[in-house]
Amino acid sequence: MRTLTLHFPDDALPTLDTFLKQTKEARVFRRAQAVRDVVKGRRMQNVSDALQLTYSAWRTWVHRFANQGPQGFVDRPRPGRPAQVTCELAKHLNRLIDQDPLQHGSLYSQWSCRELATVLAQQTGVHLGRESVRGVLKKTT
Repeated sequence: MRTLTLHFPDDALPTLDTFLKQTKEARVFRRAQAVRDVVKGRRMQNVSDALQLTYSAWRTWVHRFANQGPQGFVDRPRPGRPAQVTCELAKHLNRLIDQDPLQHGSLYSQWSCRELATVLAQQTGVHLGRESVRGVLKKTT
């Protein structure tokens, strides 16, 4: 394995300590914590073994910190279509479940995923399939 030769600025440790106090996202915190260990002088292999992640992943985060500073820890935007189900839509669906389906014109006293999708489309204008509704319900239970 090649030796990593990166030079960090003198204020790297105080910057990392401040960033660790301010961050709320667990993945970003873990990345910053591991890079702080590397800046302190621990070998990257030891850090990656201790945190049970691949050496190549930690090498990426160390390089990003060296080049971009603390902003290098934040996830880049993912490619592809954005998710249709937002957090607000999931909350609306959960509120809808607590209501009686008969109040919404259903013939049955229990919700089906298809009926939930229909009522959700009427109320919000977002058309979801029954499997998407089922997926949201599965995540919230």
